[in-house]
Amino acid sequence: MMEKTPERHELERRWRDLVGDGPGPASVRDDVLRRYGEPHRRYHTPTHLCAVLRAVDALASACVDVSAVRMAAWFHDAVYKGAAGTDEEESAQLALRLLPQVGVEPSRVDDVARLVRLTATHAPTSSDADGQVLCDADLSILGAAREEYRAYADAIRQEYAHVPTPLFREGRIRVLRTLGDRTPLFHTPLARKWWEESARRNIAAEITTLRAASAP
Repeated sequence: MMEKTPERHELERRWRDLVGDGPGPASVRDDVLRRYGEPHRRYHTPTHLCAVLRAVDALASACVDVSAVRMAAWFHDAVYKGAAGTDEEESAQLALRLLPQVGVEPSRVDDVARLVRLTATHAPTSSDADGQVLCDADLSILGAAREEYRAYADAIRQEYAHVPTPLFREGRIRVLRTLGDRTPLFHTPLARKWWEESARRNIAAEITTLRAASAP
């Protein structure tokens, strides 16, 4: 079990407010948080979960079903093995299995799973307000202050420590270029206002650093 830190208390409160109290909800919560606390994680941790939930709070006015978005935030990285696409699908399947145990109605459970799957591409449709909020919240780190962004980038590298450096640099540049080529990068007006400009600076700076490190 996670140490009883302020972060843990925040997450417990958020889960209780979302699905209620009691042994059933607590058991599901502890299962999900145990996963976020796995030792191989460096970025996709309870700290990331808190950050995404706080970003959802900030963007909540754009949601249709903010509770579904918050549930999807809880589950979006519940399975994290570094396998893009597969992780999101397994996380969605986990939501489908666990959320009925805390009384979430089937239609909302299905929508939560759909939202979790969206985080594989971060490409919701223009009419999917909830998908836009979740994707923007998940990528809000891109618009962080410079030092926080650098810490994020370092943590991502640590999660892929098993990948040889040249291959990691190549793959990371490819991911960053795909993000940077999106116009706009964020979907909701508030996210664009708060994070778009700084995200583009951060992405460009990281690409420059990666390319310089790989130069002969």
